[in-house]
Amino acid sequence: MADRPTFYILDAYSLIFQVFHAIPEMTSPTGGPTNAAFGIFRDVLNLFRDRKPDYIAAAFDGGGPVFRSEIFADYKSNRPDMPINLVPQIDVIRRIFEGFNVPVLVEPGMEADDVIATLARRGEERGLDVFICTSDKDARQLISDHVKILNIRKNTLMDEAALEKEWGIRPGQVVDFLALTGDAVDNVPGVPGIGPILASGYLKQFGDLETLLANPDKVKGPKKQQALRDNAEVARRARSLVALRDDLELALDWNALQASPPNAPVLREICVESGFHRFAADLSDSKETVPDAPKAEWVARYSTIDTPESFQTFVQELRKQPRFCIDAETTSINPLLSSLVGIAVSWNAGEGFYIPLRAPIGFKILDPEMVLDALRPILADPEVEKVGQNLKYDMLAFRRAGVSIEGPITDTMILSYLLESGERNHSLDQLSDRLLGHKMIPISDLIGKGKKQLRMDQIDVPRIAEYAGEDADATWRVYEILAPRVREEGLWDLYADLERPLVSILMRMEEIGVMVDVHRLKELSDDFAVRLAATEEEIHKLAGRPFNINSVPQLRQILFEELKLPKLQKTPGGELSTATEVLEELASKHPLPALLVRHRQLTKLKGTYLDALPLLAHPDDGRIHASFNQGVAATGRLSSSDPNLQNIPVRTEEGRQIRQAFVAEGDDQRLLTADYSQIELRVLAHFSQDPALCKAFEADHDIHRAVAARIYGVAEDQVDDTMRRVAKTVNFGVIYGLSPFGLAGRLGIKQSEAAAFIDAYFQEYQGVDQFITRTLESAQASGRVETILGRRRPIAGIKATTGRNRNLAERTAVNTVIQGSAADLIKRAMILVDRRLREERLEARMILQIHDELVFESPVSELPRLAALVREEMTRALSLAVPLKVDLAVGRNWLDVETPDY
Repeated sequence: MADRPTFYILDAYSLIFQVFHAIPEMTSPTGGPTNAAFGIFRDVLNLFRDRKPDYIAAAFDGGGPVFRSEIFADYKSNRPDMPINLVPQIDVIRRIFEGFNVPVLVEPGMEADDVIATLARRGEERGLDVFICTSDKDARQLISDHVKILNIRKNTLMDEAALEKEWGIRPGQVVDFLALTGDAVDNVPGVPGIGPILASGYLKQFGDLETLLANPDKVKGPKKQQALRDNAEVARRARSLVALRDDLELALDWNALQASPPNAPVLREICVESGFHRFAADLSDSKETVPDAPKAEWVARYSTIDTPESFQTFVQELRKQPRFCIDAETTSINPLLSSLVGIAVSWNAGEGFYIPLRAPIGFKILDPEMVLDALRPILADPEVEKVGQNLKYDMLAFRRAGVSIEGPITDTMILSYLLESGERNHSLDQLSDRLLGHKMIPISDLIGKGKKQLRMDQIDVPRIAEYAGEDADATWRVYEILAPRVREEGLWDLYADLERPLVSILMRMEEIGVMVDVHRLKELSDDFAVRLAATEEEIHKLAGRPFNINSVPQLRQILFEELKLPKLQKTPGGELSTATEVLEELASKHPLPALLVRHRQLTKLKGTYLDALPLLAHPDDGRIHASFNQGVAATGRLSSSDPNLQNIPVRTEEGRQIRQAFVAEGDDQRLLTADYSQIELRVLAHFSQDPALCKAFEADHDIHRAVAARIYGVAEDQVDDTMRRVAKTVNFGVIYGLSPFGLAGRLGIKQSEAAAFIDAYFQEYQGVDQFITRTLESAQASGRVETILGRRRPIAGIKATTGRNRNLAERTAVNTVIQGSAADLIKRAMILVDRRLREERLEARMILQIHDELVFESPVSELPRLAALVREEMTRALSLAVPLKVDLAVGRNWLDVETPDY
């Protein structure tokens, strides 16, 4: 096929639904759903880059009734409405096709399948090699020597040989095959009792459908014979429904179908709107800059300070500056394992200075001790503002070198985050691209990639000077744009009072780290290995034979062909799903799925935590120093990485055991945990002012039991565990916009029962209903939501301010107000607690922040004072309409903690 021009035909809705269901929820900077648009952008970009089509087109269904509905009234009648979070993405996807110059073909009254069939025939007649990009099995009837089916995501082809291997038939038999089996996706009935294996066997034996229907007596089994006699017309009708028309009178302009270079400005605009920054970089072949970014030429001069005389002059000038940007170049991306290679400074746009401290032999450097001694008082000056990008990294790197950065700090990454919290990327590369229209020098240009990657101190000084000078210069220019904007938007107080002091607190927490018991982790890993082996043995016993548990095809064979379990869901590629949620639903039918879920959980816990955590312990102190991130979660919550401590599971006993390996260092030390009780529900009570909710918190009732009592109309002491579980799920579901369908799935009840529970909740807590409506109306009017301290998040796509079914933007709006306000509260608490710890000069140290929980390491002798201090500061961090409650616990490790009597 390589000698002929290529023609790629995109089955638009097939691809759209495939990526929509395959990719988890994603949001744009304004809170709208983007997962399907992301998937289409990625797939089309990869198609152009990897396959370089000569011709290309996308086919959509035409509007109005189709001829197949006249043949069979129930044709496609089982199709649900388009998912609520997909609807707003269709226009974006059409713009993506437009940006890639992909012609979109729509024929009124016809389905995309028929347009595709016609395109494929006419493309083949024109001498083209045709590739149909679809997951629709109907298209297999179009396969020929020069027509193939392409799975873009897997980069696999379905040709005649692959069809023979999978279905055991030829392309000319596909229509008859589907006529026998039917097509559940399009609600086309086939012959009852005839599945793919029988259909393939019959077609091998008889050749075609009509010969089979004419000879039912030659089929084995009286039931199958009768089924064929009784359903002959059903099969013939199915054949007419699944057969594609390739004779549409399409007015094709082959010149217009020729592939052309993408329209980079249009695609970049989509990338900015949707937050697809990784794709913007792939469009870098175009010289076009981001829309609305400055087009001015980048003029800069970067000086290398590599003599004592030039350094003395530099320091004299630096002392005169009320503020300056500083950037550290180091030997490692981990600041706690790195050494300073050089220091870059800027205080004027277009100007930067680089001070080399380490370099290859032959290059001039300055004595690190001399340089740091001179800079130490300037960096510690409480009157001088230090500007930087992700300053926490630089602060840690300088601390490791014995220098503290004190006084006011301004972090451009956090300024960008406050202005556009929905953006997923606030890196300097992205900020420079978006705000300055300037492409930064990639770090890979300096140090390379992979096994040949070098350290920064192995790079020639002039090259590092250019790179580092640009970093400091670009950061300064970004600062000059963002700082005024933050002030204009009324967000400076949020930065100065909350986010800025938090940088130093998180820096110290990262520097301290948390001790891990590597021996205990090894014990748990060995124990989990034994449990996994036992679970695997039991799985094989229940399955009736050994098989590869990690092989999805083998798992499908066991579950659906040998055990005959219900076929609940299909993957976007049309295969039977073995996802965890499917296994959990199948667990009521057979014990094997529950064991498979357990096996997956044990495998993840062992690999992700028990085996990985020891490798993250610092070689000098044996402690894990996770990174705490301020500019990631759009709600304002902190996240952590290397490792992600927020994701350590606590819902299962085995997951909780991992916490046992996080310990206090030394026999005279203990861990103290301080956890806000039901904080998001208390925030909900504050905003909603619902009398019943507020009263329950004021009386310090078990909120889930209290809600259950009102929903079920019983006294609180009559609420059983099942009733409380329902209420708990509804309580948190309200915050996250849980629908009756979602609640039914979580509780294993009928959707009508779930809807009744939700209706009962809102009837009893009408203040909550009114709060949600007010929030959505405000977001719809202003295009944003705000937290209790004024943190803002842009929100677009609010469609309904009443009702129970929420789209992603509507769920995001309510969740941001609640969860974002809880994030404001815990950050405020951290600042107050940290201040008191330093004022009272306690040895106790704050070492972890996990959602609504703070963890401290403290000498035993200080625990009573620490507990009182923490409780006092956390409960007065913000004034809510209901009391704040903090649960304290003390222990040698993070799991085995108990409530103290002080």
